[in-house]
Amino acid sequence: MDPLYLRSAGTSLLISFDSGEAEVIHWGADLGSELPGLGFLAGPIGHSSVDARVPSGLLPQASSSWRGRPALRGHRITGNGPGFDFSTRLRVTSVHAEGRTATIGQADIDAGISVSTSLTLHDGGLLELRHTVTNDGTTPFQVDELATVLPVAPDAVELLDLTGRWCRERHPQRQRIQQGTWVRTGRHGRTGHDSSLIFAAGTEGFGNRHGKVWATHLAWSGNHEQFADTIGDGRTVIGGSELLGPAEVILEPGAGYTTPALFAAYSGHGLDGISEAFYSWFRARPHHVLPAASTGLPAGKPRPVVLNTWEAVYFDHNLDTLIELADSAADLGVERFVLDDGWFRGRRDDHAGLGDWYVDETVWPDGLTPLIDAVTSRGMEFGLWVEPEMVNMDSDVARAHPEWIVGPSAAAHKDGGRLPLEWRNQHVIDLVNPEAWQYVFDRISALLSGNNISYLKWDQNRDLVEHGHAGRASVHEQTLAAYRLFDELRKAHPGVEIESCSSGGARVDLGILERTDRIWASDCNDALERQTIQRWTGLVVPPELVGSHIGPTTSHTTARTHDLSFRAITALFGHFGMEWDVRGVQGKEREELRRLVGLYKEHRDLVHSGLPVHADIANDAFQLYGVVAPAPVEGTTAALFAVVGMRTSAAETPGRMGVPGLDAERSYRVEAVFPTPVDADYAHTFTQVQPPAWLAGGAVANGRFLAEVGLPMPMLNPEHALLFKVTAL
Repeated sequence: MDPLYLRSAGTSLLISFDSGEAEVIHWGADLGSELPGLGFLAGPIGHSSVDARVPSGLLPQASSSWRGRPALRGHRITGNGPGFDFSTRLRVTSVHAEGRTATIGQADIDAGISVSTSLTLHDGGLLELRHTVTNDGTTPFQVDELATVLPVAPDAVELLDLTGRWCRERHPQRQRIQQGTWVRTGRHGRTGHDSSLIFAAGTEGFGNRHGKVWATHLAWSGNHEQFADTIGDGRTVIGGSELLGPAEVILEPGAGYTTPALFAAYSGHGLDGISEAFYSWFRARPHHVLPAASTGLPAGKPRPVVLNTWEAVYFDHNLDTLIELADSAADLGVERFVLDDGWFRGRRDDHAGLGDWYVDETVWPDGLTPLIDAVTSRGMEFGLWVEPEMVNMDSDVARAHPEWIVGPSAAAHKDGGRLPLEWRNQHVIDLVNPEAWQYVFDRISALLSGNNISYLKWDQNRDLVEHGHAGRASVHEQTLAAYRLFDELRKAHPGVEIESCSSGGARVDLGILERTDRIWASDCNDALERQTIQRWTGLVVPPELVGSHIGPTTSHTTARTHDLSFRAITALFGHFGMEWDVRGVQGKEREELRRLVGLYKEHRDLVHSGLPVHADIANDAFQLYGVVAPAPVEGTTAALFAVVGMRTSAAETPGRMGVPGLDAERSYRVEAVFPTPVDADYAHTFTQVQPPAWLAGGAVANGRFLAEVGLPMPMLNPEHALLFKVTAL
């Protein structure tokens, strides 16, 4: 059987079938159009080992003497009990390929198990894989795990993943790859604040713009594992799987289970190449929120400037106050006004009301219509906060239907039955229960039908621990039911956009992003924290899908105080907005804020369509990053960059920094955009007797000079930033 060979955008995948199973020979750099015979790749067989060559299978299995994690773990349940057919010997039965998409069938006829693997190598080089296992036997088969893995090259010696907590999501950690297994487990019932958005293996010291990198992402919003597995002969695979609870998936004869998609990217030029592959996939989706046609991409709706009311008013909902806030927002150029938590029955704080999705008549005697009309008459869209998957015990729905509350046992809702501990005073509503699911769908759908709502901020404010339906573990089914809720509401209300918020950034993955139009990266609006959170969120998720707001002068979550310029430049590189009582912003600060809104509108097409660029800077007191237009026209903005002072530097001056990512032979003009000497924050941003010459007069050079020689950077104060643009000449 001929090997399977897929190529795209500098990446290739080569799978051989000579061993009888699907063996991944290569995943990485493009191998070109001509391949040699593969027989010479058969490796040696050592002493004290199995007397055969052990393939690195697409489905690693013990029957081939793979001594790492097997891809499929499970067993058959017969009249004699469980535990049978515990080890499969899958062999290739079919291969169908068309273009850069293929399906590989493997089966173990004796065990009555078959696995179908679908693979697509997308235009930008992103590889998408998923497996489906089918029970071809006559008795039930319990699936304990079905993992999707890929091998990495021997020169991948470092591992990068991400971790975090509430208000500090997605921070990087690195380690050497060593023999054994490094596992990141998420048991949150959602993706999790500490979840790694990506698992990346790379060559020694790989960075933003250099080194070879192999990276995977599991597109799943429930319990999961991601891992790197290095066996005794030195081979390493990386991958992931859904983490199934006890007996969550038992396949009856003829039934199947499909894994979440594993997305995988290879880059020969560092982490920015990984981002380019993911961004290309996102932006090629027919339902992706696209920037204006001036970028060369299909025409779409630009990402509107948002004002969210949470850190402005919290639960203090008063129509006159909110209309004043809407007036102030419209005056600044806001395009979407979002009413956050506190609008529904009994919701004066976070102890009551969740699940009762009716407008509170005591606060809103005429419903939400007066506020919605005030917002829309001022040229803004109206958005609303909801948390459909949760319920307070102090709510009408909990009192009427205690059986809809998730618990570890079938009797959890009854008097004396044990419920999971409360989290933010709330429990989870059991969407696996058809009646509960229908109630939630009907209530949210009625809100959307009865009000002019363009946008939902969809929150999910707790982990799903001890999560069960009818006494059995049910995170798997709950996740699928939540997906179906999103899907059906979008079908019923196709014009409504949805944000995925989950205590901030605890549900960020490609599974939820197939159903939503942006994510809320974190509940923390502190610009210094956001610099790191947004950088590593943006490793996978493009900026048009990442909500990024200017918070109050003093952060509500960290008590840090920052100038407007630093907060705004941080927010510009995302889906820009404000979460702040802007009624109190007056005088020069208001003029500056209005100007910043204008800067976002001027540059959002570029930010939301450009290629990501992150400079490799030896001095970690600074960051330099930006976006570069794919094909800039002469006289247009080719790139927008920020240089950021993260902390004090050991060096007296920052020195010259290379500006990467531009066409080496093309000439450009570089000039500062914000802050400039006319801006209120300018004096706070720098401590210097004299600025570098280009900061006052601009600079002209070609891309090679700017990358290799660079520009002398100003003496930025810590927690301040400078925005500059590059114009194509």
